[in-house]
Amino acid sequence: MQKLQFAAIGIGGRGAADIKSLAGHPKVNLIAAADVDSGPTKKLTASYPQIKAYSDWRKMLQEGEETIDIVSISTPDHMHGIMGLSAMNLGKHVYLQKPLAQNVGECRALRQSAEQNKKIVQMGTQGASSIHDRTAVDLIQKQVIGQVTEAWVFCGKSWGDSKPLPNHGNQVPDGLDWNGWLGVGEKRPFIEKYYHPKNWRRRQGFGTGTLGDMGCHIFNAMYRGLELTAPRKVRSQTGVPNAHNWTNNERVEYLFPGTRFTSGDLKVHWGSGGERPPKTLTDAIPDGIKLRFGCLLKGEDGLLLLRHGNSPVILPTKKYANVPLPKLKSIGHHDAFVNAVLEGKQEGLLSPIEFAADLTEFILLGNIAMQHSPDWLEWDAAKLSFTNNDKANASVQRTYRSGWEIMGV
Repeated sequence: MQKLQFAAIGIGGRGAADIKSLAGHPKVNLIAAADVDSGPTKKLTASYPQIKAYSDWRKMLQEGEETIDIVSISTPDHMHGIMGLSAMNLGKHVYLQKPLAQNVGECRALRQSAEQNKKIVQMGTQGASSIHDRTAVDLIQKQVIGQVTEAWVFCGKSWGDSKPLPNHGNQVPDGLDWNGWLGVGEKRPFIEKYYHPKNWRRRQGFGTGTLGDMGCHIFNAMYRGLELTAPRKVRSQTGVPNAHNWTNNERVEYLFPGTRFTSGDLKVHWGSGGERPPKTLTDAIPDGIKLRFGCLLKGEDGLLLLRHGNSPVILPTKKYANVPLPKLKSIGHHDAFVNAVLEGKQEGLLSPIEFAADLTEFILLGNIAMQHSPDWLEWDAAKLSFTNNDKANASVQRTYRSGWEIMGV
């Protein structure tokens, strides 16, 4: 079979890593890339002089409608939805960075588009394919700590900002298409170092805060292992974010319907920044194990600590010292996507669209809850709406800025 023709949207940072991993597959040929910033573009074309570079991803997809097979999307969150939907409508399979979308409605639309267009999608949660996460899923489903009664998910990062929006603008740097960077977002002045290239995660309408940034990684093994579905309700006990930025030290609670791996409905706590599980539980964790990113599951018979990027720990360690761990082979998250496209089936994917959409959707409900702290929001997943708060429903979907329409509709 001929090589898959690959085009990338988003070249800097995570985008560069995704390009290297996907283009490194022997059956992939990188032919084009698009970025609104000419700086990363110059670096990429120095390494791949054969590619065609674009500043407008829409032009790239339009010109490559007959030639491009797969597309990677590694941009700020607010562009994931329109880019993913456009690529699939034009016949492309998509490797889409986390979170799958900026809002719940886009998650649902991306899933429907993949099914209708019969396209393969892998979300960029590479940890899902790691031996660590897969071992965690195995231990959960073997019920080594019995049925799970409660869970705490935590992250030491803090993509928040309590300061008001600066009341000035700066000149747009040469080589940056600011209108293209804003994309579907509201028109506003460029502010140096405030949005681009790194701080957009803090800004509402562009990023999704710490929960959106890291949630898809850290919730993965727990959500998959416990076979959770959509939560019944969600609330935040965080201070309400200001009108422009996400908050620091997030505290969110979800109530999920019970599964065969839980002892009834399951309460799941999220905390970012300085938030951690209760000391009554963390006292059982041996010295030397850092609690920066992870998930602590409380079971009927013990505790299971899932460490992001590291092996899980069963507690108390003396009691579980001889529990055998599964012998797993290494899986490349990017390679799995390419192989799925080549084989025409997604069974080998660990972040396929069905799972990725459901995971991202429930995570983003927490961001909506932050706007209505401390009230419980009751969620009807089938109707894509909250049943007890009409104001909250206004955040389920977004309206794109004029001039930015989904391609291929």
